[in-house]
Amino acid sequence: MVQDAIDLSDILDVEALRADCLAALQDEGKSALDRRAAVLAVLRSASTEGRKKIRRLLDEDGGGLACAQRLSWLQDQVIQVLHVAVAETLQPEASSIAVAAVGGYGRDTLAPGSDIDLLFLLPAKNSDAMRKAIEFLLYVLWDMGFKVGHATRTVEECIRLSKTDMTIRTAILESRYVCGAAALVAELEKRFDAEIVAGTGEEFVAAKLAERDLRHQKSGDTRYLVEPNVKEGKGGLRDLHTLFWIAKYYYRIRNAQELIKLGVLSRHEWKVFRKSEDFLWAVRCHMHFLTGKAEERLSFDIQREIAESLGYHSRPGLSAVERFMKHYFLVAKDVGDLTRIFCAALEDEQAKEAPGLKRVISRFTKRVHKIPGTVEFVQDRGRITLVDPDVFKRDPVNIIRFFHVADIHGLEFHPDALKRVTRSLSLIGNEVREDEEANRLFLSMLTSRRQPALMLRRMNEAGVLGRFIPDFGRIVSMMQFNMYHHYTVDEHLIRSVDALSEVDNGRAADIHPLANKLMPSVEEREALYVAVLLHDIAKGRQEDHSVAGARIARKLCPRFGLNTKQTELVAWLIEEHLLMSMTAQTRDLHDRKTITDFAEKVQSMDRLKLLLILTICDIRAVGPGVWNGWKGQLLRTLYYETELLLSGGFSELSRKERAQQAEQELYDALADWNQKDRRVYSRLHYPPYLLSVPLEDQVRHTRFIREADQKRQALATTVRTHSFHAITEITVLAPDHPRLLSVIAGACSAAGANIADAQIFTTSDGRALDTILINREFPVDEDELRRAATIGRMIEDVLSGKKRLPEVIATRAKARRRNKMFDIPPSVIISNGLSNKFTVVEVECLDRPGLLAEITAVLADLSLDIHSARITTFGEKVIDTFYVTDLLGTKITNENRQGNISARLKAVMAEQEDELRSGMPSGIIAPAPMPARRVQAAPRRPKADA
Repeated sequence: MVQDAIDLSDILDVEALRADCLAALQDEGKSALDRRAAVLAVLRSASTEGRKKIRRLLDEDGGGLACAQRLSWLQDQVIQVLHVAVAETLQPEASSIAVAAVGGYGRDTLAPGSDIDLLFLLPAKNSDAMRKAIEFLLYVLWDMGFKVGHATRTVEECIRLSKTDMTIRTAILESRYVCGAAALVAELEKRFDAEIVAGTGEEFVAAKLAERDLRHQKSGDTRYLVEPNVKEGKGGLRDLHTLFWIAKYYYRIRNAQELIKLGVLSRHEWKVFRKSEDFLWAVRCHMHFLTGKAEERLSFDIQREIAESLGYHSRPGLSAVERFMKHYFLVAKDVGDLTRIFCAALEDEQAKEAPGLKRVISRFTKRVHKIPGTVEFVQDRGRITLVDPDVFKRDPVNIIRFFHVADIHGLEFHPDALKRVTRSLSLIGNEVREDEEANRLFLSMLTSRRQPALMLRRMNEAGVLGRFIPDFGRIVSMMQFNMYHHYTVDEHLIRSVDALSEVDNGRAADIHPLANKLMPSVEEREALYVAVLLHDIAKGRQEDHSVAGARIARKLCPRFGLNTKQTELVAWLIEEHLLMSMTAQTRDLHDRKTITDFAEKVQSMDRLKLLLILTICDIRAVGPGVWNGWKGQLLRTLYYETELLLSGGFSELSRKERAQQAEQELYDALADWNQKDRRVYSRLHYPPYLLSVPLEDQVRHTRFIREADQKRQALATTVRTHSFHAITEITVLAPDHPRLLSVIAGACSAAGANIADAQIFTTSDGRALDTILINREFPVDEDELRRAATIGRMIEDVLSGKKRLPEVIATRAKARRRNKMFDIPPSVIISNGLSNKFTVVEVECLDRPGLLAEITAVLADLSLDIHSARITTFGEKVIDTFYVTDLLGTKITNENRQGNISARLKAVMAEQEDELRSGMPSGIIAPAPMPARRVQAAPRRPKADA
């Protein structure tokens, strides 16, 4: 690529370096190894100082491309000086070889941590002395700490290998003379052009585009991942390099600027090319300098510092790092536009150059066909294109119609047509936005039974979606600086529509059986699609994005052709789009007040159906692995419980009567037991257990307790897994203890298990029966059960004192990456209005190993009895909810006590020293094996019917 004039004078005194190197190697009183060590010290010092100056210049002028070129120049000087010194002092035959830079280094650009790719060219008649000279050069470079990729070949070998190996062909395409016998490099370039490049343009283009597609596939096939790979990812530097390789090979040019003269890129597009390249190089160079290695992934832990280095500042609604990443994704989008424009020109060029008979056949096969119902567009081999270049100018609504026709007829897009779309974006103004036909066409595409997400993505990539809906344009390429969301906001919304389309077409029955069953009965299908597309459209504003989004919906829906009732429904769905998710994941669904409060907000079955489907689509589109069967089960439970209330289906029996009925059902279910055991074990449980645990689980638990009693085990665990719910259940039977949950949570953390939910019960004989639900790790049940058994043994070992909890947690904490780059102020909300029986304590803070164990230990210190817990992780953030009472079974109503609870919890969440805490227990020593006869003990937790 063309190198702009940049000042290199201050980086290195080349003459002084040459003199020092010659002096180091000419000292004949020293051995060869000592002379090598001497020249190594000279070169290493010069290289280190030069790199420091280059980094300072990057901080001063911010030029990424200039930085890469300065580093390349510095490397050239080091190699040239070393080569000359070796030739003049140790190996005179070194002057007969040529050193060429290949790869990225061949393009005259180098990142701080990049490999130094070299091609050593030998004359046809070569000697061992030449190879020894190359060996000396390599050893010095390696000793300097460089990663050197190298090949030693003759010109003939290079040509022969290039014919069969596309990687070698690409490397030689980018070769650049550095030092030595220039004639060898000139001969290679001449023969390569005549014997390899000539007549093989199409073959090379096809190979490079296929290579690019495979690379994109490996990196997630989206340019909107929030931790992108700057070098290899979609929209990254490698995509620009691929364009340059193809341009150089196909058009036989030396630098990319010549594409303007050839008419491939406009002057504006060339400027975008250069600006994109400069920005990506700046990011990459900063990444390498910051991490001290060839780090190509722009991960969360360095994004904030890179943003600061590049001079970004916070603005209302967007932090500095979010503004930086938005710029990054816009640049990645520009790279996608350039790729599309370039490929369009390439296809036209290939069509023109097809020779003789091939051209006739090509013309016949590429003949365009009319598309029924339109005179503006035609079909070219299954791809929609324009009938003439002025289609969009004549009627700008044709830009929207272009995508609509493609959707109806299932056509791909011709790159030339997409290029014209990108160049016609200025035609989409208020007149088009308010046009009734344009909005009708857009709504038709959005609610299409075919592939609405594909059309939206194509419109978004071409820049149409952001122009047609300016509020959508504001969130294009916007990222949220957290570990929960994997994609930019616009990509998340399009993926949400894709998830809805999957449900709508009945393709999600195995993942979402309830949504799949409900979707055909949804009357307001259009409203649902609009709500799904717009639910996060107000992200990045100072106000609550749900409230602001509802306001935007009230403005946009009438424009789309929705009536007043539909508009209000869309606005309500957007304003409450987090309600069902947060209720299901952070509230006790067995608490009647949870259901009544939720039902009061939803009010109708129609809203409940739509909110369920919207919630599923929203979670599904967050990122890979975020949706799981457990979340599906929670949402289904909330739906069914609310459906009962909204349809008046709740039982008229009193709570006490329902508990007595449940106890009788358990007694009846144990029909194969003797009368005494049936009576004793069916009476072990209090109403909260009998009314919230399904009968089949009650029977399983009761058999488990009896088996433990028969084995005289004071401490026992049992496990089971459920693949559809993506959850594994560990039930612990142990002597009751205020810190029991804390120790279990710590043991799970030490074993690497992520707790999703916890149900805590006390039996009438004073034992704890705690059920811990952990997220499933393995797809195969046998593997998961082995893992669960290991976790169960860890719990037993800690509870029995065989292992000390602080030590096993500390071991686990070392292995996990800390989330220090995120700042989440600890929050504690204590409410007595969310449950009729319990005080609800909700904590929110940054996640870390052992956190749940520490929080539950504090609650135990504060003499609080935990009845149930809901543990929810959103990336780096946790929201844990505990339903508690005091030791007498009553709510915490005293304000001073609530203040103390809040202060103590915030202290432990912030990892502050807390003198009042007695410290995390190392374990609970289990008593000696129990006698065969059981003694009824008074329960520590009075749960009769609080």
